[in-house]
Amino acid sequence: MGFSKGQLLERLQAQQIKFSQYEHPVVMTVEAQAKYVGHIKGGLSKNLFLKDKKHRFYIVSALADTTVDLKVLSQRLGLGKGAVRMAPEEAVGEILEVPKCIFNVPLGCVTPFALVNESAKHVSLLLDQGFKTQECCFFHPLSNDTTISLHIQDLEKFLKSVGRMVAYVDLEANPCVGKDQPPDLAALVPSVNTDVMEKTASLKIDSKPVSATAKASKVSKKEIMTNSFADPEKFIQEIVEKASAIVLSEMKDQNIKQQHGDGEQLVSSHLKKNLSLELKNLATMFKNTAYTEGFVAGTHCPAKKK
Repeated sequence: MGFSKGQLLERLQAQQIKFSQYEHPVVMTVEAQAKYVGHIKGGLSKNLFLKDKKHRFYIVSALADTTVDLKVLSQRLGLGKGAVRMAPEEAVGEILEVPKCIFNVPLGCVTPFALVNESAKHVSLLLDQGFKTQECCFFHPLSNDTTISLHIQDLEKFLKSVGRMVAYVDLEANPCVGKDQPPDLAALVPSVNTDVMEKTASLKIDSKPVSATAKASKVSKKEIMTNSFADPEKFIQEIVEKASAIVLSEMKDQNIKQQHGDGEQLVSSHLKKNLSLELKNLATMFKNTAYTEGFVAGTHCPAKKK
């Protein structure tokens, strides 16, 4: 089970994140939400839950008046035209674990706060850079019968507490993508996750099983799982284990272990937690940067003569 509204609000309070809370009837659109909080100075948000052809998911969180062109966004991610579309409603519960809201309707409940759930760890978040110009921003806290307002810096604090990089994007930009212009958002494409692929295999889009798309992938599940360098998590796990062993060795040499009790526990609680997060983010960026470089190299390759 994912976090409930009450649990999320308790977490924000425990982290000393300041927010204002507004209760109101269930709302399904930004326009309906504006009737209850639109008079308060700040930026209302609209949130899109998207999916690409490789079963990777994205939350695009934008100001209500920001225009988001999915075709342009897809190209900027390096996925080609039309590769990104709205995710099926079933994925809201399966991937984000957003609890069904009033009237059993989860629509309208997807916001950056859904990333608090472990099942959403591979979902990429794109934040509208316009949020940084607002005095405060409005979001549903996993339930569309409530709105909370908070400063964007406090949202950043929350996102970092759940191990997420904060990426602000000019969502209305339309840069050229081609030979000399690689996709500017390629680094924000999440890695393919086999667990997510299995979860979404039974979901349907346009009445067609997603599993048919999964079968079209050239990389098999076995190949993905056996290649640790293609999986940032496994790659970082190897680095962390080796780093832990080195630090433990140093601690033993300097008799630090006696002062702190169990040195292995100390390394586990600090090094593994902090280093793992930082290195995972770096490795993911490295992997996506390599993709971008490959894209550029591919566009410069001369065509083979028949």
